[in-house]
Amino acid sequence: MAIFLALLAALCNALATILERLGVESAPQGQLTVRRLIAHVVRRPIWILGLLSMMGAFVFQAAALSRGGLSLVQPILVTELLFLVIILRVWFGRPLGWREAIGSLSTVAGLGLFLAISDQGGGSRLPSPTEWAIVTGVCAAGIGTSVSLARTGSRAWRSAWYGAAGGVSFAIGASFTKSATTLLHRGGVVFMLSHFEPYGIAVAGTLGLLLVQQSYHAGPITASQAALLIVDPIASIVIGVGLFGDNLRGGIATLALDALGLAVMSVGLFVLCHSPLIVSTTAEDRLTGRAPAGESLPSGAAGCPQ
Repeated sequence: MAIFLALLAALCNALATILERLGVESAPQGQLTVRRLIAHVVRRPIWILGLLSMMGAFVFQAAALSRGGLSLVQPILVTELLFLVIILRVWFGRPLGWREAIGSLSTVAGLGLFLAISDQGGGSRLPSPTEWAIVTGVCAAGIGTSVSLARTGSRAWRSAWYGAAGGVSFAIGASFTKSATTLLHRGGVVFMLSHFEPYGIAVAGTLGLLLVQQSYHAGPITASQAALLIVDPIASIVIGVGLFGDNLRGGIATLALDALGLAVMSVGLFVLCHSPLIVSTTAEDRLTGRAPAGESLPSGAAGCPQ
């Protein structure tokens, strides 16, 4: 059931990526503050649909985390990119190529190897305040460093680092969600709300949402999605093992196979993120077929229903 719910969450995330991207890409080009960017997208109904889809993903993710550990649920969420390729194939009518084949097979093979070898279990204990302080501080430092690196550089560089920051934010948000579901089961709603985890979910989720919007606007979706989808599960696995006591099989050989599975999965995600189905069809890295005022679309640019 945890796997099924995690797959539903991944599907909703893929829909959210498409819909929110369509809302963000109409923003004026150039540097924008977060406030101005959000002020623009909230007036676009298609972005609101994307936000609702993201909320649905959170509900399914929380339900999955209530039944499984971070080391099980979060890696499965990378199948979002597989769903993304399928949606873009149907939506834009583009043919599948070698990137889609190799990327999909590598992602599935790597994920399957990790899940089969790692033997997830445990993950039901509640962390102490000291443990929470350490993990939250490390994640905050990682987010801050990533955002600092995203201030300069090429568009792909900036988009990737914003995506990485979003991945860390979603990972710590998932840990808050995992703890909140445990508190809910043990003492009910009032008991859960008397702890900080529900409020941590709101803070981490909002921060992650803002960082993702910045990554979409900063550069190509290939860079932002690759960084986000690779960083999130890896950070979540580390948090799951260190904070919640997720059980992974020991031994050098087993850990090496775990690392191999994650590496193959990451390569597959990277290849998929450079699929023509995901790479935008215009010079402005847009998914829609409309060019900005005064610009023309290259031949073969696809349109997109709104």
